[in-house]
Amino acid sequence: MATFPSFTPTYSGFRKKSNPVVRNVRFGDGYEHRILFGLASHQSPKVFDLEFNESEENADVIEAFLESRENDHASFDFTPHGEGVSKTGTYSQSGTTITVTITKHGIAIGKTVTLDFTSGSATDGTFIVASSASDDTFTVTASASATNSGNVTATVSGSKKFVCEGYTKTIPYNNRATVKVQFREVFEP
Repeated sequence: MATFPSFTPTYSGFRKKSNPVVRNVRFGDGYEHRILFGLASHQSPKVFDLEFNESEENADVIEAFLESRENDHASFDFTPHGEGVSKTGTYSQSGTTITVTITKHGIAIGKTVTLDFTSGSATDGTFIVASSASDDTFTVTASASATNSGNVTATVSGSKKFVCEGYTKTIPYNNRATVKVQFREVFEP
């Protein structure tokens, strides 16, 4: 699996768009039923419009990478700026339910989160967020039943798989180039 070169996009051309995959059924009496289509973790693919202002040499590296993905038809790993999160807080476990408390955690239901329990006797691991009772708490389900509490670090990786929908490269002046790309998130094993 290829990984996009480690260049940082500028904010001038940065745009993120979400396209939830929902099917709507509307009945004559005005009732509307919204149905998630597909796996819950694949409901909201993101599209990023990015702009890289680099030396012409670095822009050639980006262009070569994108041309290679055109030729091999493969997706690639990319971490959009600001997409990952790592925060600390507390947890309490009762049975198999672990309730994590982190002020303004910003972690959505269905996201994969890695929990590192820094105190208490819970087992570190990767979990799917089961529910979010407030802006400050969410729950996950442990594989074994226990009763304990302590401190925790929750990490959500920002790295995802993308394909390039298209790009342009311009050379505004000597030895500088601007590469504008559109990356669309894809879901693959």
